[in-house]
Amino acid sequence: MTRARIAFLLSAAAALAGCTVGPDYVRPTLPVAANFKESAGTGWKLAQPADTAPRGAWWDIYGDAQLNALEKQVASANQNVAAAQARFRAARANVAQQRSSLFPLVTANGDYNRTRTSQNIEFKSTAGRAINDYLVGVDASWEPDVWGRVARSVEGAKAGAQASAADAQSILLSMQAELATDYFELRGIDRERQLLDDTIKAYEESLDLTQHRYDGGIATDADVGQAQTQLETTRAQAIDLGVERAQLEHAIAILTGQSPSTFALPVLPGAPLTAQPVVAPPGVPSALLERRPDIASAERLVAAANAQVGVATAAFFPNLILAVTGGLEATNYSQWLVAPARFWSLGPQLAGTLLDFGGRAAVRDEARAQYDESVAQYRQTVLDAFGQVEDNLATLRVLEEEALAQERAVAAAQRTLAIVANRYRSGAITYLDVVVAQTTSLTNERQAVVIARRRMAASVALVKALGGGWSAAELPGDDQLVHPGRAAANATGATGTTGTTGTVSAPATVPGVSAGHGG
Repeated sequence: MTRARIAFLLSAAAALAGCTVGPDYVRPTLPVAANFKESAGTGWKLAQPADTAPRGAWWDIYGDAQLNALEKQVASANQNVAAAQARFRAARANVAQQRSSLFPLVTANGDYNRTRTSQNIEFKSTAGRAINDYLVGVDASWEPDVWGRVARSVEGAKAGAQASAADAQSILLSMQAELATDYFELRGIDRERQLLDDTIKAYEESLDLTQHRYDGGIATDADVGQAQTQLETTRAQAIDLGVERAQLEHAIAILTGQSPSTFALPVLPGAPLTAQPVVAPPGVPSALLERRPDIASAERLVAAANAQVGVATAAFFPNLILAVTGGLEATNYSQWLVAPARFWSLGPQLAGTLLDFGGRAAVRDEARAQYDESVAQYRQTVLDAFGQVEDNLATLRVLEEEALAQERAVAAAQRTLAIVANRYRSGAITYLDVVVAQTTSLTNERQAVVIARRRMAASVALVKALGGGWSAAELPGDDQLVHPGRAAANATGATGTTGTTGTVSAPATVPGVSAGHGG
């Protein structure tokens, strides 16, 4: 084959490789409301501090140094996060594997054997002789991506790797939010335990007073028994809180990658639950499409499924393979490396399936159905995200009203208790009235702590529902996927280049977090 023919064949293959069959990806559309319903008229305001908080470290808005220290350990020590990052690295390696199919495959081989032929053969020149065979060769084959099968495979692998990176970020955000929730729950228990300890001291004083009144013949032994019962019941309630606190402490240890046997969180003096719930400015619902990692993952999976439709479509067209073989072969070692020992072959091969009784069509139909499934899952993920934001906005709004009402109930109960205690000291009423007033006051105070814990949990859940400061602009770009050695694992939240998710709009601001940056 002449050089002109070889050049023509390579040029034709390169030109055909520009053809890519199958549908080009377009992000699925879905209706998005202009505003969040629960944010209308509620007077949400930007959390403080906002501009000074590190980007991505959304937990800094609560101003708790111990929480900040624990959160920093999640990204580096949590095992669920480590597993998600490993899955991303595997997906990124798959991109490189798929991309390698765009280039020729070159193999080398060397061989030596000594063969004796039979004497009873027609060719007397070699009959009964032992012959050496020295061979070294190189084989090269290349299948030009004429119909875009490999390009679609690479496209799907890239989208899958980006989905894996978003999944890793989603798991990191979930672990961080779970840690913050558990931490505030634990501090709420500390606050409730402090309340019970203070109440126990008050009940001990009431018991002493009742015992003195009984010794003086003013109170009855029933009054002493009621005071004693109430004191011991409250002590039991305080002790019972230790079970839940221990479980939360163990959960926090596991989230930070530590052994529960060696981890401990001290009880803070004073009022442990002092942080106020932070209300995030929700922005517009469309911003969630760019700032929620689970939505980004679902959208990238749609792109990957769309690429698989192209791969299945390319199977209807023939494959062109160019193969080159060359080397040296001789029966004598001294003649092995001379020009007459060379051999080579070069030729194209065009192969295609003529009849498969609907097999390829079935594969394409399957790919299209999987694409439709991924679109439905993407839209469902978006709807779920809108619902989570609305749920937590409503929860914060209602709990704020409930907290104000509960504060008034606590104040009223405390005033009633003071009045009843004075009347009991003056002998106007029995101790049963004191017991009722004390129980009512304690119940209301504990309920106020429970509401405070729920508000903190809802605040963390809202930050999580808003994406925690993440942006779709952080998805790893082509350079980070094709050349994995040039970039760190983006699942840790490092800022990356813009991926192939279409136009990236500026996300709405998360409390204390600037848009488009990771932690």
